[in-house]
Amino acid sequence: MADTLTMDKETLVQRARVQMQQHLEIPDWSLREKVALTCRILFNEGHDSGLAGQITARAQAPGTYYTQRLGLGFDEISASNLLVVDEDLEPVSGQGMPNPANRFHSWIYRARPDVQCIVHTHPMHVAALSMLARPLKIAHMDTCLLHDDVALLEEWPGVPVGNREGEVISAVLGDRRAALLAHHGLVVACASVEEACFVAVQCERAARLQLLAESAGSIRDIDPTLAHEAHDWILQEKRVQATFAYFARRALRAAGDNGESPLS
Repeated sequence: MADTLTMDKETLVQRARVQMQQHLEIPDWSLREKVALTCRILFNEGHDSGLAGQITARAQAPGTYYTQRLGLGFDEISASNLLVVDEDLEPVSGQGMPNPANRFHSWIYRARPDVQCIVHTHPMHVAALSMLARPLKIAHMDTCLLHDDVALLEEWPGVPVGNREGEVISAVLGDRRAALLAHHGLVVACASVEEACFVAVQCERAARLQLLAESAGSIRDIDPTLAHEAHDWILQEKRVQATFAYFARRALRAAGDNGESPLS
C-alpha cells in the first residue's frame, strides 16, 4: 500500500526536505571556483554585455572580495585570473584592475552583513524592462523564488562609479535579494554564490516571461500565499546548491569545447 497518499502536504514537504539532504550530492568547489563558474554560467544565460557587469564574493579578509579583472568577458574568467580587492577597489592579490563600477558593491556589503555574493549584469530582457522602469512581475511557479524579493529603482542615478550611486542602490535594495535598476540592469545580493547565481538566472527568465505574456494579454496575479510557499520551497539551500551544480556542469561542458576551464 502507498503510505504517502494519505499524508498532508506539510508532511510531504518535510519528507522531501529530508530526502534532499540525504541524496543531493554537491561538489566541493572552492569559493574562487564558484565565482568563476558563476561568470561562465551567466555568460551562457545571456547576461554578458561586453565588459559591463560584475560578480563579487566576500573573500577571507574583512572588507575584501573576489571579482573579475576589467578587460575580460564573463566567458574568459577562470579561478586563476580573479582579483581580490579591498573596499577602495585596490587589488590585494591578482594582476590588473577591477571594474570601477564595483564601488557600489562595497556599499551593499557594508549595509548587508548577510550578503556573501553580489551579481550585477545587464541581461537583455531585464534591460528591456528597465527601459520601461516597470517592476518585475512574478506570476509563474518557476519564478516564485522572486516573490516579494525584487525591488525597483525607478530613477537612474548615472554610471555607478561614484559613492552616491552606492548609497542609492543599497538603499533601494533594502533587505531583498534583488533589484531591477531603471535604464540599467539587475543587481542581486544573496547569502551564497550559488543562490546569487540562481536568482540572477531566474530574474532574466522572469523578465523574458513577462515580456512574452504582456505581448499576448494581461498577466493574471498569482495567489500570494501560494507564491510565498513556492518561494521558500525553491530557495531551500540544498536545492539551490543542486541547481547551481547543474548549471556548472553545463558551463564546464561548454568550456571543454573551447579547452578553457573556469576551474583552472
